[in-house]
Amino acid sequence: MACENPFKSILKTLERPGGGEFGTYFSLPALGDSRIDRLPYSIRILLESAIRNCDEFQVKSKDVEKIIDWENTSPRQVEIPFKPARVLLQDFTGVPAVVDLACMRDAMNSLGGDPNKINPLVPVDLVIDHSVQVDVARSENAVQANMELEFHRNKERFGFLKWGSTAFHNMLVVPPGSGIVHQVNLEYLGRVVFNTNGLLYPDSVVGTDSHTTMIDGLGVAGWGVGGIEAEAAMLGQPMSMVLPGVVGFKLTGKLKDGVKATDLVLNVTQMLRKHGVVGKFVEFYGEGMSELSLADRATIANMSPEYGATMGFFPVDHVTLQYLKLTGRSEETVAMIESYLRANKMFVDYNEPQVERTYSSYLELDLKDVEPCISGPKRPHDRVPLKEMKADWHACLDNRVGFKGFAVPKESQGKVAEFTFNGTPAQLRHGDVVIAAITSCTNTSNPSVMLGAALVARKACELGLEVKPWIKTSLAPGSGVVTKYLQKSGLQTYLNQLGFNIVGYGCTTCIGNSGDIDESVASAITENDLVAAAVLSGNRNFEGRVHPLTRANYLASPPLVVAYALAGTVDIDFETEPIGEGKDGRKVYLRDIWPSNEEVATVVQSNVLPDMFMATYEAITKGNPMWNQLATPSSTLYAWDPTSTYIHDPPYFKSMTMSPPGLHGVKDAYCLLNFGDSITTDHISPAGSIHRDSSAARYLMERGVDRRDFNSYGSRRGNDEIMARGTFANIRLVNKFLKGEVGPKTIHIPSGEKLSVYDVAMRYKSEGHATIILAGAEYGSGSSRDWAAKGPMLLGVKAVIAKSFERIHRSNLVGMGIIPLCFKSGEDAETLGLTGHERYTINLPNSVSEIRPGQDITVETDNGKSFVCTLRFDTEVELAYFDHGGILQYAIRNLIGGRH
Repeated sequence: MACENPFKSILKTLERPGGGEFGTYFSLPALGDSRIDRLPYSIRILLESAIRNCDEFQVKSKDVEKIIDWENTSPRQVEIPFKPARVLLQDFTGVPAVVDLACMRDAMNSLGGDPNKINPLVPVDLVIDHSVQVDVARSENAVQANMELEFHRNKERFGFLKWGSTAFHNMLVVPPGSGIVHQVNLEYLGRVVFNTNGLLYPDSVVGTDSHTTMIDGLGVAGWGVGGIEAEAAMLGQPMSMVLPGVVGFKLTGKLKDGVKATDLVLNVTQMLRKHGVVGKFVEFYGEGMSELSLADRATIANMSPEYGATMGFFPVDHVTLQYLKLTGRSEETVAMIESYLRANKMFVDYNEPQVERTYSSYLELDLKDVEPCISGPKRPHDRVPLKEMKADWHACLDNRVGFKGFAVPKESQGKVAEFTFNGTPAQLRHGDVVIAAITSCTNTSNPSVMLGAALVARKACELGLEVKPWIKTSLAPGSGVVTKYLQKSGLQTYLNQLGFNIVGYGCTTCIGNSGDIDESVASAITENDLVAAAVLSGNRNFEGRVHPLTRANYLASPPLVVAYALAGTVDIDFETEPIGEGKDGRKVYLRDIWPSNEEVATVVQSNVLPDMFMATYEAITKGNPMWNQLATPSSTLYAWDPTSTYIHDPPYFKSMTMSPPGLHGVKDAYCLLNFGDSITTDHISPAGSIHRDSSAARYLMERGVDRRDFNSYGSRRGNDEIMARGTFANIRLVNKFLKGEVGPKTIHIPSGEKLSVYDVAMRYKSEGHATIILAGAEYGSGSSRDWAAKGPMLLGVKAVIAKSFERIHRSNLVGMGIIPLCFKSGEDAETLGLTGHERYTINLPNSVSEIRPGQDITVETDNGKSFVCTLRFDTEVELAYFDHGGILQYAIRNLIGGRH
């Protein structure tokens, strides 16, 4: 059992410069261990957490030693426990987390325990942000109109979360309309250093969105985990993680004039993707750091999932402190943060000699070498230098269908589709832009690119350029602060003139909430089989995510989004071809409307002010009229409404007993789906619109829900019935069983029938058959999404056999009781001659004591073939979760006092 902290002797008092005390802290220098001076800053945060939480039960002294000896232990992939300082939930993933907490209370109650024990044991910040479907775009009142539509659609969901804010202790709920979760985290929620009852310690956070990493730009260690893992952390369970390697990324020099933070981050993403950083930390350092604003750092940190790292960390320095003051943190708070971090050797002062730190590997980038670029047409790490974009586009038209190809026949590439838009003749060609969106926190964290986009708009308007009326343009800032500085500068007027009206504060186009495009445009695309384009300033451009009709999707800086909207096509060489014709008939080129870095800096300095941040976040505590009018019950247990299509009592604990079910293999399972490489969580559990022909749509129509009220999968994450039907419902799903056909269907092997994935899965379940999934490399890449594991579990999937897994998704599969197995190096389904029509048996030992993480497991098939896989339970804790049937069941039994 737990005992007194063995490190209490290094508790020190932190004095205030002017007298008095800030509080006490566990002092790393007091350990007197020279190895600590060479540790990366990111590892020091793990070390402090282990020391502070050491009880020789959940966290042991030997874990502390493993971290201190990081230089020798990290190459060996050793396991450590980690307790984050807080947990961050956002709307779409927050709803199922609160549903699960409510459901756990019911389970606790039925097992004879005290339901009030189910409360977050660490601070939980829940931001309602992913709630803007862009129904109204080009309109001065777009924000209000979209907000009213969202409250109409999501009143029940919002009311449920408001209930959670009072039913559960230690939970802060930020109302809708405040901003996107990561921006609110950066500007308002991030503590950098906690002071809890006089104990000082570094802020650290795990969040239910993979882009939680944005907070790393503020010197707060944070990364995305599955909703299932986050819920366990909320309930006091330490996270089990492999002590990561750390890639040291040295920055030198200065960006050239006209080069934006987005260009830098796409370069960094490509470099790190090539280097290989999956499961690792990346820590930035070097003299180039002084050239990067906090917003630039946050932009790079935000993209960690795109380059595959657990986090991209920027240690706290003077730039961080300046940002904290800019965003309204008090002088007292900033002084405490600096004093603590200096005392505990976690602050970087570039005015002092730097102690050489040790890294697992090294990269270096001279900022002057960064060129303007975009990324696409289907993946964020497929960077294209802007000067090569036209040639690359034509190569994509020629190439066979794939990440860089559309296989459009040569004779069809010049096709012109004639249509009528609002009574006016119009034309569309391959590569024409139909959606242009400044969206997502990747760039809306950054005043330089937002005001840069506004300067492009002003210059374009002054020269008489216009955006074609059928292009769906929108601006969705991550924070209300953006509106304040765009209005103060007088530049919002020009963005409005080009159609970039503010539509709301949250995730929009980048998560599939782009809304409908005009029917005439949609018809022209489908009837002529055009490869239409979307250009957005987000961080995700996977197939089928932005909009079903935009097969080409490019990531670009906000100024370039405006530029491509003006050009109306991605089939352009900005160096040699004009964007358009000005009011005087003169050809206008990109260089004519592109602002210099000095112009942008001047506008930023005079228009981005601390009182804007304070005013924006004062509104959080006051709420807004629509939020404040929501009536919520005050009961401990939630009153489930069986007719609700938003909030539903999931079946996870229906047959739960105090005794864990124990280890179990899989016998004679059918293959539900047979995949190749790069199956993302968007393929597994789409978050965008609910297709009218889908199983989820049928479920909603059977319950009287009109199609216009379907909303998105993301908004209905609190209903397991819909999310199970939405599993593998992506319209771009490529399943080898369908022999080239794309879509959310599969084959029921015994009958040979082709049906929706949900219908086939339910037929297997009714017949008493388990199922497995075959996959290639990077299975589960993309956004962390707990329903990408919960959904397959509800469909009856017992195991996934893949070449490799994305880190969070593998962990989520374990948390839901699904066995992750990896083919041996050099092997996959094809090399082993597996068609997926076989039946699969996976034999596991009978008890936890007979199994170890990462051991070999033999898979047998009914046609006599067998092959060896690596069992991807990576830690002893994960084995314990599987033994209990899942992480939530494990947490409940622990709280009641059952088996550990």
